[in-house]
Amino acid sequence: MTVHREGYKIIFFLILFLFIVNIFSFRVFENYPAVRTSFLLFSLMAFFAVLQFFRSPGRKIVLNNAHVISPADGKVVAIEEVFEDEYLHEKRIQVSIFMSPLNVHSNFFPISGSITYFKYHPGKYLVAWHPKSSTENERTTVVISNQFNSVLVRQIAGAVARRIVCYAKENMQATQGEELGFIKFGSRVDVLLPLSAKVKVALEQKVTGGKTVLAEI
Repeated sequence: MTVHREGYKIIFFLILFLFIVNIFSFRVFENYPAVRTSFLLFSLMAFFAVLQFFRSPGRKIVLNNAHVISPADGKVVAIEEVFEDEYLHEKRIQVSIFMSPLNVHSNFFPISGSITYFKYHPGKYLVAWHPKSSTENERTTVVISNQFNSVLVRQIAGAVARRIVCYAKENMQATQGEELGFIKFGSRVDVLLPLSAKVKVALEQKVTGGKTVLAEI
């Protein structure tokens, strides 16, 4: 397991901040070892909590054009038919995955193909499981298309997450399982599938990004 590059700057400034805090505590509370120990223990807990959030485990991806793989770690919180009115303008099956702060927060391309649409939307920060978060929260929309199908992926910021990173650009070629982006500190990812897709997951099921098969198309 390695640390994701999106965490380098945050971890650097966290270490600097915690170092200053502990130097301060050792000087101010020189005669109170219990207080100094408390500051040190809190610092270590904060450091390892942030470190685990930005973990980036290596995963071996098995490419399969008939599969849509999960773009994120987390739990399936919705499987429903919706009308997609931003780009596709048609009915789709939406599978929504909630990512808690404890999940790996890298996102992955669910299929291989060309990026035919990308857009960043500023917005609100409703809790990620709120029904309106898909249309009102800060989010990105990415459509990956190939000769067989197209799949739309939305990265959605939650109440805690306020920084979405997306590596997709229009007309670039995406490979199934490669990194699509990263969402910091709790979020949700929606996948909009063709109505003909056979969904292979269930509500409340835990999924693994880059590995779990969401659907067959």
